Amino acid sequence: MVWRGSVFRAERRTLVLAASLVVVMLGLGLLGLCFGASWANPGEVFAALGGYGDSVVVIRDWRLPRVLAGIVFGAALGVAGALFQNLTRNPMGSPDVIGLDAGAYTGALVALTVLGGAAGTLAVSSVLGGLVVAAVIYLLSMRGGLSGLRLVVIGVAMNAMIMALNSWIVLRADLDVAIAAVGWNAGSLNGVGWPKLVLPFVIIAVLLVVMTSRAHAMHQAALGDDLAVTSGVGLGRLRLLMVLVGVGCTATVTAVAGPIVFIALAAPQIGRRLAKAPGVPLLPAALTGAVLLQGADLIAQMLLAPVSLPVGVVSAAIGGCYLIWLLTKEVRTRG
Repeated sequence: MVWRGSVFRAERRTLVLAASLVVVMLGLGLLGLCFGASWANPGEVFAALGGYGDSVVVIRDWRLPRVLAGIVFGAALGVAGALFQNLTRNPMGSPDVIGLDAGAYTGALVALTVLGGAAGTLAVSSVLGGLVVAAVIYLLSMRGGLSGLRLVVIGVAMNAMIMALNSWIVLRADLDVAIAAVGWNAGSLNGVGWPKLVLPFVIIAVLLVVMTSRAHAMHQAALGDDLAVTSGVGLGRLRLLMVLVGVGCTATVTAVAGPIVFIALAAPQIGRRLAKAPGVPLLPAALTGAVLLQGADLIAQMLLAPVSLPVGVVSAAIGGCYLIWLLTKEVRTRG
């Protein structure tokens, strides 16, 4: 009875947290629709969303896609981070730390420098780059049994090597291509519009639905391999699915917006601590990721207005502070 009561309290706390994060997310979304080269009050925003007023094009065609991209991409990165942190059982196990962002960037560089850089080619190459790197890391980590610490260490080493390869590709590229590649590498939501977002939104929605259907099995696995096996969870298939969904979410975001670092690292742990839940639950991670990316994008727009910074610059600054805090806390805990 005590255990059931504690589970009920944890689920209730998670639901309250989810509702609170949704309210914050909607508030940030409204602020994003209001803010721009010219300020629109909430009344003008709602009128424009309904198809009335002089700001319909600005709000519905320019600002709304950016706001929705911040929500969907932030949620996708939060879920990707939660999947890899559950898989590795390590708060450092996120796509941007273990090299998946760098691998997706390599695929995009190949598309830009060799294949012409069309939008479809860029998306496919980014996904393939992330999958290849994930496969190499996963296979190397499987020797002697999958170890979360080994996966993180191998991933960090792979990340360093791939970043060196990416730098070499950029240095060998034509000047115009190199400038475009470096700018894209910063991670930005500037200029996103409906044509660029429809397919990525569909892909992310499918991936999230697939992973949601296996969320219970993932949380069983987070409690220990023995418990998961006795409850009928196929660990091999589950881990492969987690890798594929995590890579798919990361690479899809990277293909459209470039590598947006540290959201996948910070969002799952912040969501877990706020929910006070065992493991790394997907819903708080997704909502926290959406709020973090929205907030970072608003800061990027406001900091040097009217010049809009790449959101990756702001997320890297926020994530760097979070990483220092996380490492300090880990040292104190183990000390």
